[in-house]
Amino acid sequence: MRLEGSCYCKAVRFSVTSHTPYPYMRCYCSACRKTAGSGGFGCNIMAEAASLELAGEAEMRFHHGYEHDPDTDALVENENRRYFCSRCGSALWAHDPRWPQWIYPFAGVIDTPLPRPPEIVHIMLDFAAPWVAIPRGEGHRHFQRYPDESILEWHRRHGLYEGPTD
Repeated sequence: MRLEGSCYCKAVRFSVTSHTPYPYMRCYCSACRKTAGSGGFGCNIMAEAASLELAGEAEMRFHHGYEHDPDTDALVENENRRYFCSRCGSALWAHDPRWPQWIYPFAGVIDTPLPRPPEIVHIMLDFAAPWVAIPRGEGHRHFQRYPDESILEWHRRHGLYEGPTD
């Protein structure tokens, strides 16, 4: 599926191909909450890095991501880069050199209508803002930290993967 995306002020526009376009995973980590400017969650999808077409690259900046040290919970910088628009601050996508073939656009900047997921996976609940009501019940799975399957595995399990077979 070809996805079109842009920042709030339209200074950065991009398109990318995704075989896993369902925005099913909601991340409540402090980075996703704070860079999105909400108490809720960040939500990304996976796309092919080589397919990225970009306008407005001069307006883009990035910062390194952080992760919680499993022993101390201290924030430690990692190699992940979180790209954003320098004019309006919109979070655009993440890219981790450990998986150079992928970028992870944030669903909120995708202008193409995305399909509604049949299930919502809530992750990083250890870091959710205490005043946020996290949906429970049928169709919701919960993880204190990372989920038990990848974006690709989730799409395949639901029969929603739209790409080449291995």
